[in-house]
Amino acid sequence: MSRTATLSRTTSETDISLSLGLDGSGAGERRTGVGYFDHMLDALARHGGLDLEVEARGDLETGAHHTVEDVGLLLGSALDEALEDRSGIARFGDATVPMDEARAAAAIDLSGRPLCVFEATRLPALVVGGFETELGEEFMRAVVSTARMTLHVRVEAGRSAHHMIEAAFKAFARALRAAVAIDPDAAGRVPSTKGVL
Repeated sequence: MSRTATLSRTTSETDISLSLGLDGSGAGERRTGVGYFDHMLDALARHGGLDLEVEARGDLETGAHHTVEDVGLLLGSALDEALEDRSGIARFGDATVPMDEARAAAAIDLSGRPLCVFEATRLPALVVGGFETELGEEFMRAVVSTARMTLHVRVEAGRSAHHMIEAAFKAFARALRAAVAIDPDAAGRVPSTKGVL
C-alpha cells in the first residue's frame, strides 16, 4: 500500500501542484510565495511524518487568503486519496504542543464527516510574514472539508501570534500523524462499526 497522492488545482486565483506521502519523514519543498505559510507547511510535514511537496502560485497582490485556502483544499483531497478506504488506520489522534509561552491542542477523527472547530480567543489579529493569523483557521477548515475529517483545535495560551499559530500547526501535525498511523491490531479492517468511513 503506497499511501501517496499527487494532485493539482488551477483556478483564476491560484495554480497549485502537490504530492503527499503519509509514511514519510518531512521530505519535500513547500513554495507558496508566503514565507510564514511555507514555514508552517514545513512544520506540518516534519511533525506529521509526511513527505510533502507544494508548488503554489497565487494572486498574492490581493493577500494570501486564496493561496492558503486552496493549498488546504488540495492537501485535504490528497489526504483523502492517500487514505483510500481508511482500512487499518488508527483513525483517532490527539496532541498538545507547547511552544515557549504558547500552547495548542488538536484532536482528529478521520470519520468521513468534515467538521472543524477552531478555538483561539487569545490569538491577536496580525500579519506574520505575509500570513494573517486568521488564515490558520481558514487553512484547517479547507483541509477538513476535502479530507473528510473532524478536527478540533484549541489555542490554549500564548502572547506571540507567531508561537500560537505554530503551536496549532504542530498540534494538528502530531494529531494527524497518530490518526493516519497503521494500527497493528486493526488487521486491515475499517475502524468503524459501520464497516465504512
